[in-house]
Amino acid sequence: MAPGVRLLTDAAAAAWDGFVAAHPQGTFFHRAAWAGVIEAAFRHRPHYLMAERDGAVCGVLPLVHMRTRLFGNTLASLPFCVYGGILADDGESFAALAAAAETLRERCGARALELRFREAPDGLDETWVARPDLYATFRKPIGPDDEANLKAIPRKQRAMVRKGIERGLAATVGRDVDLLHRVYAESVRNLGTPVFARRYFRLLAEAFGRDMDVLVVRDGETPVAAVMNFFWRDEVLPYYGGGTAAARACYANDFMYWEVMRRAAARGCRTFDYGRSKLGTGAFAFKKNWGFEPLPLEYRFRLAPGAAIPEVNPLNPKYRAAVALWQRLPLWLANRLGPPIVRGAG
Repeated sequence: MAPGVRLLTDAAAAAWDGFVAAHPQGTFFHRAAWAGVIEAAFRHRPHYLMAERDGAVCGVLPLVHMRTRLFGNTLASLPFCVYGGILADDGESFAALAAAAETLRERCGARALELRFREAPDGLDETWVARPDLYATFRKPIGPDDEANLKAIPRKQRAMVRKGIERGLAATVGRDVDLLHRVYAESVRNLGTPVFARRYFRLLAEAFGRDMDVLVVRDGETPVAAVMNFFWRDEVLPYYGGGTAAARACYANDFMYWEVMRRAAARGCRTFDYGRSKLGTGAFAFKKNWGFEPLPLEYRFRLAPGAAIPEVNPLNPKYRAAVALWQRLPLWLANRLGPPIVRGAG
């Protein structure tokens, strides 16, 4: 029997999440709660497509329509997330979701349909364009033994972690997203990137409950680094993190990620997912220095006639002057101007 495709309803959210949890390629970002978070935080319309056969879920595709004056008109799976794309039990269900997504792209008038796979997908033909090398992700097994995990970090990077420990840095874990936002806002301003609204972090905390926490690093009484972590199956994903101007001098970022790893291992996590970074950036080099091998991300695009792959990233030369200007903004002004801009840069 051929599968039917319909939009996700609240009543079907549990079945959706059950399918995602059971699917080998399911990720934290396929969870149904992202639809409400993104709609509430950024005012983008979700279109979550669910394939069913004989009343059972056989495939899912979370899509969000982003249309802004600054960054254009795109249908994506999934903005603000590193992974997404079609999950399906079989080729027929995969094809049905891909066809439904293309129909939706045409109806929305989107110039591009973007699917963010972690691994190369089967079932897409040559009309789906691959993004040129831009992003890689970093994933590595961790074990229950702290000393073994520490020794697995290359010597020079391990020395940075030990310096943070010797300095007496302290880490606490909780749900203080407002403190995280203060640290994160300074960090991304210094990189020349607009910051999210504080409300976005609060919505994430509300949506994901015990599957999310915030680790804060203090030098004495002063918060110098913080990161929001997601937990999925036996994986930890440190996702939104950064440090103040003082963080580098006291090795706070090195210490912070070690503390995330150490505490996640104690919680039972066996995979550390460092998330994506752009090739050629400091973040990319930092993660490689931890002994992680970059894995190219498999993003695929179906484009409207005459359209090009969207290049909404700070490495795009046309944003170079804007990045330099942003780095010089007072923090209060960057925090005010950032959220309306970043909502279209998913």
